[in-house]
Amino acid sequence: MEERTRAYLRGRFGDHYRQAAVTPPPAANEREWGFIPWTEGPGETMVRHRSLLDLGEIEDFLGRRKPRHVYFSAGRYDEPSASTMSDKGWRSSDLVFDLDADHLPSVVLGEDSYAEMLEKCKDALLRLLDFLEDDFGFDDLTIVFSGGRGYHVHVRDERIRHLERDARREIVDYVRGIGLEFDELVDEESVAGTAGRSSPAQKRTLSTEGGWSARAHRHMLAVVDELLAMDEADALDRLQEYDGIGEGKATAALNAARSNYEQLEAGNIDVHPAFYQLAKILLHEVVAADNAPIDEPVTTDTNRLIRLPGSLHGGSGLEVQRIDRDDLDAFDPLVDPVPETFRGHDITVEVTDGGLVELDGDSFTLEAGNQTVPEHVGVFLMARGRAEKGKE
Repeated sequence: MEERTRAYLRGRFGDHYRQAAVTPPPAANEREWGFIPWTEGPGETMVRHRSLLDLGEIEDFLGRRKPRHVYFSAGRYDEPSASTMSDKGWRSSDLVFDLDADHLPSVVLGEDSYAEMLEKCKDALLRLLDFLEDDFGFDDLTIVFSGGRGYHVHVRDERIRHLERDARREIVDYVRGIGLEFDELVDEESVAGTAGRSSPAQKRTLSTEGGWSARAHRHMLAVVDELLAMDEADALDRLQEYDGIGEGKATAALNAARSNYEQLEAGNIDVHPAFYQLAKILLHEVVAADNAPIDEPVTTDTNRLIRLPGSLHGGSGLEVQRIDRDDLDAFDPLVDPVPETFRGHDITVEVTDGGLVELDGDSFTLEAGNQTVPEHVGVFLMARGRAEKGKE
């Protein structure tokens, strides 16, 4: 990044901060703070181990220093400005989740556009919230668009703030479906034996109420619906694509599904041994489809620094924005976080990496060279290293 570009962005970030209202997190004076300035050179240098007392009022600090990135700690400490973690005196930590589009299995880097990546990341966010709200019962959630490639979720429930790393890793494993075994999802109950049997039989069911068991049940029923809508030959071919399911088992499983649909709806998977085997195989699809692919180190790290909502992301020029839960479905990450400061006028940039830009409801296909573009587009390109500031 050239000095002219750096100076322009730093100045415009400062203009934004002088009129923005930024609300710090709870217990802000107990947290460590850090920031990355607009330094010269290819790398970025983090300034950290600061307390809010060191920085001053957050809005004054932002307007004065005009930082490129701003962070605060998930952890709360006795001495947040101590230079080593051992001297800080850890008290507790928020439970923080990070979803980054670059790390999602469904994202194809180099093929998916920025908009497509963010759309897939939002789908993953909704799955994560399903775990946090329905499975864990958390209601003190702060949802944040990172300003870059994804979302953060902060959980500040008193019940989890004192969890150590190992306990946090168990939560990670649960939402990612790591180590999930089918037998753990199945409830067994004794039912009256049939004629000629002296001992009661076992009936195995999947819960339809919640948790991974209900997810497995929904997926199983969706597969059954798909099979029953097919021609029989196509359905049998589809079933035989699964390992261990030959023609005989495929026929038995399909007939059992067709004859016992109401029992399957109720969660009974013991309608036939072949169908039980199929349900067990489908667990792998359930985990792949329904897990939340969070960044594990962020959640397990009790000392993690995370972006400050209300600040600007120095790699995009977009706002790190809190999202009300009720507004999430309507939230557009390419429109809502565009700062008002950068709207309403054009600037000249020298595009070095042309191509598609989708922002604020518009789409631009830019060629290399000097281009006049809306300022929010120019800031986005410069912050992402795709353009330098042109001469007006």
